[in-house]
Amino acid sequence: MSGLTAKRIVAPVDFSDLSFDAVDKARQIVDEGGSIDVIHVLPILPVMEYGNLYGTVTDKSRIEHVKNNLRERLPDAKGATITIHAVVGDAGREITQFAESEEADLIVIPSHGYGFVKHILLGSVAERVVRLAHCPVLVLRS
Repeated sequence: MSGLTAKRIVAPVDFSDLSFDAVDKARQIVDEGGSIDVIHVLPILPVMEYGNLYGTVTDKSRIEHVKNNLRERLPDAKGATITIHAVVGDAGREITQFAESEEADLIVIPSHGYGFVKHILLGSVAERVVRLAHCPVLVLRS
């Protein structure tokens, strides 16, 4: 990807191999001394979820668990600072709002390449990010 560089990159991660490949691509693109913000968006737990009912699972505990897992999976990048974030909400909206608040230059996100029926039923986070983003979005196809 010669010629494509960015100072501040947001790389959403859903713990799939494709999303970690997107982080690797972000490492190749980021400017020397730049930063990569890795973000995972947790879904909102339904009120009737057992953890909510019994108070054993909180958004705070879920976020800490995700951050710890990401710290284990992501070694430091050469020449770039990786910062790990986790939030709760709608993935497409949270990713784009985060990128805008952090004044990101680029969002690097994988496309899982679901078939038509699965895409209609589940929607596409990558598609929502492309529609809502304030900055360029690099969608990586598998």
